[in-house]
Amino acid sequence: MLRAAGVGVGDEVIVPAFGNVEVAGAVALAGALPVFADIDPVTYCLDPVAVEAAVTPRTAAVVAVHRFGRPADMARLHGVGQRHGLLVLQEGESEAPYDEIAQRRQRAAFLDAKLRGVRTPDGGDGHTYQQYVVRVPGNGRPDRDAFARAVRGKGVDCRVPVKTPVHRLPEFRRCVSLPETERAADETLALPVDAALTKRDMQRIVSACNALGGLLQQAF
Repeated sequence: MLRAAGVGVGDEVIVPAFGNVEVAGAVALAGALPVFADIDPVTYCLDPVAVEAAVTPRTAAVVAVHRFGRPADMARLHGVGQRHGLLVLQEGESEAPYDEIAQRRQRAAFLDAKLRGVRTPDGGDGHTYQQYVVRVPGNGRPDRDAFARAVRGKGVDCRVPVKTPVHRLPEFRRCVSLPETERAADETLALPVDAALTKRDMQRIVSACNALGGLLQQAF
Protein backbone atom coordinates (compact mmCIF):
# COMPACT_ATOMS: atom_id res chain seq x y z
CA MET A 1 0.00 0.00 0.00
CA LEU A 2 2.85 2.37 0.76
CA ARG A 3 4.49 1.76 -2.60
CA ALA A 4 1.16 2.08 -4.41
CA ALA A 5 0.70 5.48 -2.77
CA GLY A 6 4.12 6.61 -3.97
CA VAL A 7 5.84 6.47 -0.58
CA GLY A 8 9.54 5.78 -0.97
CA VAL A 9 13.08 7.09 -0.63
CA GLY A 10 13.27 10.38 1.26
CA ASP A 11 9.90 9.92 2.96
CA GLU A 12 9.17 9.28 6.63
CA VAL A 13 6.37 7.05 7.88
CA ILE A 14 5.18 7.27 11.49
CA VAL A 15 4.66 3.85 13.11
CA PRO A 16 4.39 2.42 16.64
CA ALA A 17 7.40 0.83 18.32
CA PHE A 18 5.25 -1.32 20.62
CA GLY A 19 5.39 -4.63 18.73
CA ASN A 20 4.81 -5.32 15.04
CA VAL A 21 8.37 -5.08 13.77
CA GLU A 22 7.01 -6.15 10.38
CA VAL A 23 5.33 -2.73 10.01
CA ALA A 24 8.64 -0.90 10.39
CA GLY A 25 10.15 -3.51 8.07
CA ALA A 26 7.55 -2.80 5.40
CA VAL A 27 8.32 0.91 5.60
CA ALA A 28 12.03 0.19 5.16
CA LEU A 29 11.33 -2.15 2.23
CA ALA A 30 9.44 0.68 0.54
CA GLY A 31 12.63 2.76 0.86
CA ALA A 32 11.19 5.12 3.47
CA LEU A 33 12.32 5.80 7.05
CA PRO A 34 10.18 4.48 9.94
CA VAL A 35 9.69 7.14 12.61
CA PHE A 36 8.43 5.90 15.97
CA ALA A 37 5.70 7.67 17.95
CA ASP A 38 4.48 6.84 21.43
CA ILE A 39 1.34 4.89 22.28
CA ASP A 40 -1.77 5.60 24.30
CA PRO A 41 -1.32 3.76 27.63
CA VAL A 42 -4.93 2.51 27.61
CA THR A 43 -5.31 1.21 24.04
CA TYR A 44 -1.60 0.43 23.34
CA CYS A 45 -2.18 1.97 19.88
CA LEU A 46 -0.58 5.10 18.43
CA ASP A 47 -1.33 8.24 20.43
CA PRO A 48 -2.63 10.89 17.96
CA VAL A 49 -0.97 13.68 19.98
CA ALA A 50 2.39 11.89 19.80
CA VAL A 51 1.88 11.26 16.09
CA GLU A 52 1.25 14.93 15.39
CA ALA A 53 4.36 15.88 17.39
CA ALA A 54 6.42 13.52 15.21
CA VAL A 55 5.32 15.04 11.89
CA THR A 56 8.07 16.73 9.84
CA PRO A 57 8.14 18.13 6.31
CA ARG A 58 9.32 14.68 5.15
CA THR A 59 6.42 12.77 6.72
CA ALA A 60 4.33 11.05 4.05
CA ALA A 61 2.20 8.56 5.98
CA VAL A 62 1.09 7.10 9.30
CA VAL A 63 0.50 3.37 9.91
CA ALA A 64 -1.74 2.61 12.89
CA VAL A 65 -1.81 -0.88 14.38
CA HIS A 66 -4.80 -2.19 16.34
CA ARG A 67 -3.61 -4.00 19.46
CA PHE A 68 -4.97 -6.90 21.53
CA GLY A 69 -8.52 -6.47 20.17
CA ARG A 70 -8.70 -2.75 20.98
CA PRO A 71 -8.84 -0.42 17.93
CA ALA A 72 -6.67 2.63 17.40
CA ASP A 73 -8.35 6.04 17.46
CA MET A 74 -8.70 6.26 13.69
CA ALA A 75 -10.94 9.33 13.74
CA ARG A 76 -8.29 11.44 15.46
CA LEU A 77 -5.48 9.91 13.40
CA HIS A 78 -7.34 10.75 10.19
CA GLY A 79 -7.70 14.27 11.58
CA VAL A 80 -3.92 14.49 11.92
CA GLY A 81 -3.58 13.16 8.39
CA GLN A 82 -5.98 15.75 6.99
CA ARG A 83 -4.23 18.63 8.76
CA HIS A 84 -0.83 17.63 7.40
CA GLY A 85 -1.73 15.98 4.09
CA LEU A 86 -0.66 12.50 5.18
CA LEU A 87 -1.72 9.05 4.08
CA VAL A 88 -3.19 7.17 7.08
CA LEU A 89 -3.14 3.37 6.89
CA GLN A 90 -4.12 0.75 9.43
CA GLU A 91 -2.90 -2.74 10.21
CA GLY A 92 -5.77 -4.83 11.56
CA GLU A 93 -5.99 -8.05 13.52
CA SER A 94 -7.64 -11.23 12.31
CA GLU A 95 -11.37 -11.25 13.02
CA ALA A 96 -12.69 -13.99 15.29
CA PRO A 97 -16.25 -15.37 15.00
CA TYR A 98 -18.84 -13.47 17.01
CA ASP A 99 -19.54 -16.35 19.39
CA GLU A 100 -15.81 -16.66 20.18
CA ILE A 101 -15.58 -12.92 20.86
CA ALA A 102 -18.61 -13.16 23.16
CA GLN A 103 -16.95 -15.96 25.13
CA ARG A 104 -13.69 -14.02 25.41
CA ARG A 105 -15.60 -11.01 26.70
CA GLN A 106 -17.35 -13.21 29.25
CA ARG A 107 -14.03 -14.55 30.52
CA ALA A 108 -12.51 -11.07 30.51
CA ALA A 109 -15.42 -9.80 32.63
CA PHE A 110 -14.79 -12.63 35.12
CA LEU A 111 -11.10 -11.66 35.39
CA ASP A 112 -11.98 -7.97 35.67
CA ALA A 113 -14.15 -8.72 38.67
CA LYS A 114 -11.83 -11.17 40.43
CA LEU A 115 -8.21 -10.11 39.85
CA ARG A 116 -6.41 -8.12 42.55
CA GLY A 117 -3.02 -6.45 42.54
CA VAL A 118 -2.74 -6.05 38.76
CA ARG A 119 -4.25 -3.39 36.51
CA THR A 120 -6.88 -4.95 34.26
CA PRO A 121 -7.48 -3.73 30.69
CA ASP A 122 -9.97 -1.02 29.82
CA GLY A 123 -12.78 -2.73 27.93
CA GLY A 124 -14.08 0.32 26.06
CA ASP A 125 -14.56 0.85 22.33
CA GLY A 126 -15.67 -2.67 21.45
CA HIS A 127 -12.69 -4.56 22.87
CA THR A 128 -12.66 -8.10 21.43
CA TYR A 129 -9.91 -9.38 23.76
CA GLN A 130 -7.65 -10.95 21.19
CA GLN A 131 -5.39 -10.85 24.22
CA TYR A 132 -6.26 -10.04 27.83
CA VAL A 133 -3.40 -7.78 28.84
CA VAL A 134 -2.84 -6.70 32.43
CA ARG A 135 -0.15 -4.50 33.91
CA VAL A 136 2.13 -5.62 36.69
CA PRO A 137 3.81 -2.46 38.01
CA GLY A 138 7.52 -2.89 38.60
CA ASN A 139 7.83 -0.70 41.71
CA GLY A 140 6.93 -3.54 44.05
CA ARG A 141 7.86 -7.19 44.40
CA PRO A 142 7.46 -9.28 42.37
CA ASP A 143 7.92 -7.34 39.15
CA ARG A 144 6.33 -8.41 35.86
CA ASP A 145 8.94 -10.99 34.89
CA ALA A 146 9.06 -12.59 38.34
CA PHE A 147 5.26 -12.49 38.45
CA ALA A 148 5.06 -14.27 35.07
CA ARG A 149 7.50 -16.99 36.15
CA ALA A 150 5.56 -17.62 39.34
CA VAL A 151 2.18 -17.74 37.57
CA ARG A 152 3.55 -20.15 34.96
CA GLY A 153 4.82 -22.28 37.82
CA LYS A 154 1.21 -22.61 38.96
CA GLY A 155 0.17 -23.94 35.55
CA VAL A 156 -1.15 -20.71 34.01
CA ASP A 157 -0.11 -20.10 30.39
CA CYS A 158 0.76 -16.39 30.34
CA ARG A 159 3.12 -14.50 28.06
CA VAL A 160 4.84 -11.16 27.65
CA PRO A 161 3.19 -9.63 24.57
CA VAL A 162 6.04 -7.30 23.58
CA LYS A 163 9.47 -8.23 24.92
CA THR A 164 11.47 -5.55 23.11
CA PRO A 165 10.07 -2.38 21.51
CA VAL A 166 11.07 -1.98 17.87
CA HIS A 167 13.14 1.16 18.52
CA ARG A 168 15.43 -0.93 20.76
CA LEU A 169 16.11 -3.59 18.10
CA PRO A 170 19.53 -3.33 16.41
CA GLU A 171 18.15 -2.88 12.88
CA PHE A 172 15.79 -0.03 13.91
CA ARG A 173 17.58 1.48 16.90
CA ARG A 174 16.62 5.11 17.48
CA CYS A 175 17.42 7.64 20.19
CA VAL A 176 13.84 8.69 20.84
CA SER A 177 11.75 9.26 23.97
CA LEU A 178 8.80 6.84 24.08
CA PRO A 179 7.94 6.64 27.79
CA GLU A 180 4.54 4.94 27.42
CA THR A 181 5.97 2.38 25.00
CA GLU A 182 8.83 1.60 27.38
CA ARG A 183 6.53 1.35 30.37
CA ALA A 184 4.10 -0.94 28.54
CA ALA A 185 6.93 -3.23 27.39
CA ASP A 186 8.13 -3.52 31.00
CA GLU A 187 4.74 -4.02 32.69
CA THR A 188 2.34 -5.86 30.37
CA LEU A 189 1.41 -9.53 30.64
CA ALA A 190 -1.18 -11.43 28.58
CA LEU A 191 -3.39 -13.86 30.49
CA PRO A 192 -5.47 -16.52 28.73
CA VAL A 193 -9.14 -15.85 27.89
CA ASP A 194 -9.57 -18.52 25.21
CA ALA A 195 -13.05 -19.82 24.54
CA ALA A 196 -11.91 -23.35 25.46
CA LEU A 197 -11.13 -22.40 29.07
CA THR A 198 -13.45 -23.88 31.70
CA LYS A 199 -14.71 -22.14 34.83
CA ARG A 200 -12.17 -24.15 36.83
CA ASP A 201 -9.40 -22.91 34.48
CA MET A 202 -10.49 -19.32 35.06
CA GLN A 203 -10.57 -19.79 38.81
CA ARG A 204 -7.03 -21.22 38.70
CA ILE A 205 -5.83 -18.13 36.82
CA VAL A 206 -7.38 -15.86 39.44
CA SER A 207 -5.98 -17.86 42.36
CA ALA A 208 -2.48 -17.93 40.88
CA CYS A 209 -2.44 -14.20 40.15
CA ASN A 210 -4.08 -13.03 43.36
CA ALA A 211 -1.66 -15.03 45.50
CA LEU A 212 1.07 -12.83 44.02
CA GLY A 213 -0.81 -9.65 43.25
CA GLY A 214 -1.39 -8.98 46.92
CA LEU A 215 2.37 -8.53 47.28
CA LEU A 216 2.47 -5.62 44.85
CA GLN A 217 2.84 -2.15 46.29
CA GLN A 218 0.42 0.56 45.25
CA ALA A 219 1.82 2.56 42.32
CA PHE A 220 2.20 6.29 42.94
